[in-house]
Amino acid sequence: MKLLNQHQKVYVQDLSKLFDVTDETIRRDLEKLEQQNLVKRCYGGAVINDHTSQDISFLKRIDINNSNKVYIAKKAEHLINDGDTLMVDASTTCLALLRYLKDKKDLTIITNSIRLINEFVNSDFKIISTGGELRAHSYALVGTTACETIKKYYVDTAIISCKALDMKKGLMESNEPESIIKRQMIEQAQKSILLADSTKFDKTAFTKTCDLAEIDTIVTDKEPNIEWFDYIKENDIKLIY
Repeated sequence: MKLLNQHQKVYVQDLSKLFDVTDETIRRDLEKLEQQNLVKRCYGGAVINDHTSQDISFLKRIDINNSNKVYIAKKAEHLINDGDTLMVDASTTCLALLRYLKDKKDLTIITNSIRLINEFVNSDFKIISTGGELRAHSYALVGTTACETIKKYYVDTAIISCKALDMKKGLMESNEPESIIKRQMIEQAQKSILLADSTKFDKTAFTKTCDLAEIDTIVTDKEPNIEWFDYIKENDIKLIY
């Protein structure tokens, strides 16, 4: 999946040589990935499944582009200060960041992430759960109850990720319930930080979360192209990579 995210397409013969296995082994592996809706097989190989409504489960997403997530987390760590109040979504990239904030003092975290709550239950973080309806697929709490809880609080920073981002279309998600939660988090925060690896740029997903101009800081894993660089500068967005 790492190679697919980097190159968008892979070939059976190249993979068999790279991993020193038979072509048939590679074909079986690609077939399994296709059954999970992660790839589409084509003549001689496979391409990444970029269907706009593709909604990959949390357990599968946590292993995709993991090195990029760790890189982004390390780059974003200094943006959070002792005593900050945060709203954090249920993304795997945000979870990676929280793992680097354990030494921060007096952090208050409002989140809709079941996985985050479970992992940091014995930490020094003050964690407030949004409550709401559970999307087991993504370990996320969504719906009216979650939104109403978020509306009760005003925080220093919202930290979110996204499925895709585009200069004209903004931030996008593969499902509406989580998109609504992220939008509400942004509205309740003095500033917002987007954690997004380079594979999400110039992509489209099912539903819009917000305009890019509503984001204060973008943290990514590599320098974007000149068009993106100029757009980010024109919209007074801080860029970290």
